[in-house]
Amino acid sequence: MVTVSVNGLPPKTQTVDRKNFEEDVAAFEKSHPKIKIDAREGLMDPKTFTAKLAGGQLEDVYYVYFTDPAGLIQRHQAADISKYIKDVPYAKDIDPSLQKVFTGADGKVYGLPTGNYSLGLVYNRALFTKAGLDPDKPPATWDEVRTAAKKISALGDGTVGYADYSKNNQGGWHLTSWIYSMGGDVATQDGTKWKAAFNSDAGHKTLQMLHEMRWTDNSMGTRQLLEIADVQKMMGAGKLGMYMAGPDNIPTIVKQFERKYDDYGLTALPGTATLGGGDGFMFNPKASPEKIRAGLTWVQWKYLRSPERDAVDSKRAKADGVPIGLPQPRLFAGATQAKIDEIRAQYANTPVGNYKPFIDRNSQVQTKVEPPNAQQIYTILDGVMQSVLTKKDADIDKLLADASKKVDAVLATVK
Repeated sequence: MVTVSVNGLPPKTQTVDRKNFEEDVAAFEKSHPKIKIDAREGLMDPKTFTAKLAGGQLEDVYYVYFTDPAGLIQRHQAADISKYIKDVPYAKDIDPSLQKVFTGADGKVYGLPTGNYSLGLVYNRALFTKAGLDPDKPPATWDEVRTAAKKISALGDGTVGYADYSKNNQGGWHLTSWIYSMGGDVATQDGTKWKAAFNSDAGHKTLQMLHEMRWTDNSMGTRQLLEIADVQKMMGAGKLGMYMAGPDNIPTIVKQFERKYDDYGLTALPGTATLGGGDGFMFNPKASPEKIRAGLTWVQWKYLRSPERDAVDSKRAKADGVPIGLPQPRLFAGATQAKIDEIRAQYANTPVGNYKPFIDRNSQVQTKVEPPNAQQIYTILDGVMQSVLTKKDADIDKLLADASKKVDAVLATVK
């Protein structure tokens, strides 16, 4: 018998999630009688992680966001699981771009992805039709977004073609994704040092596009300094054509504003890349080989579902009223993902055809993670977004140069 400690147990306040997790532990232990799961609440907290590891309190299997693995690998705070991966069912089918997040510069594997998202464009299908646009063929380039936004704004009655965030760090978050889509970076690493990288052609194109949509086309509305709740409300009221968001925004809008899933479509972000993220699990570097093998068995069974287990998940989720059919997470490539898509389509309670533009093109768009010290950088980039969207005479060159100096100071503290 091997006992393996894992975190990720939902708190008691999340009644349904906790119940499902405990059911899964019981089912897993029944089908794997030689493994016992010691499930604990909480996730990986960077503030306490090092102390827990040093004090022997860190779980054998611990949850991480996509922004965590690079540093953990560099500091030797995660176990090398390369030699165990070959025994993990479906591991070879994991999307290579996601597995790369958990792969070190040495080519060794230190964890497994279990969830992912990437930003695309959520759009109002009814407004597309009303504006003479084909809702089944949404924009695939930023120029097409600009054209569509102008047509939707021309409908009048307070309708806005495209909206974006610019405060509470959300403006910097979206500006990062814009710059990625234009082929640029927000920060790059030279050896062990990081430098700001957005004072570039991509940064210029991004701010010029936003400025022209706001001031030349008047397709972004006059009300600015928006954040996610404002934009979701606009979309829920039927007064917004498009905005940058992940698939999870759609159920939020439907639930909060009593809309129908049929109202909304989703397409991949224009350009070459998008901001994305996700989560996964890594392994305590002090864990024994037996615990690592047991932990991998649990992670694969619980999170990297086989098509058969996915059917169990989908059926249960539908009974709990959870939306089925949204295009993410998508952890696998090829035939395995195709089988899972087929199963989810059987249980779907959302219009999967509305998300086909996202699925068809998103694999061609590189997903890039957040820069280091992301929230501090986003605070600085908020100011850039705010200036472009509220000042007709905004000096783009100066905005990029000034912000770049500030971000360099933030990046100088990265360890």
